[in-house]
Amino acid sequence: EVQLQASGGGLVQPGGSLRLSCAASGFTVSSRAMSWARQAPGEEFEWVSTINPSEVTVYADSVKGRFTISRDNAKNTLYLQMNSLKPEDTGMYYCVGGSTRGQGTQVTVSS
Repeated sequence: EVQLQASGGGLVQPGGSLRLSCAASGFTVSSRAMSWARQAPGEEFEWVSTINPSEVTVYADSVKGRFTISRDNAKNTLYLQMNSLKPEDTGMYYCVGGSTRGQGTQVTVSS
């Protein structure tokens, strides 16, 4: 069974950092493009970042220079390092691989 389990969210002050993790099972994260996406309350689903099997990374303009996507093939896990967090980064963050989406982890940026 293909599954994605996201974790690492929480409450952080503006300017702070968090690292999200997404553990995969049923497939290998290095075999397909893996992405992070987010959804704020009342807002549209927003793509954040993608890493492809060749480890080429792309980012939404809103997070470029602050977020870093990576993966650990040995742990079969996807990561999102988020620095210089802003209140507008608040939302539910999901990892996505192919047609599979994880259950999400909540990130709240507030003082």
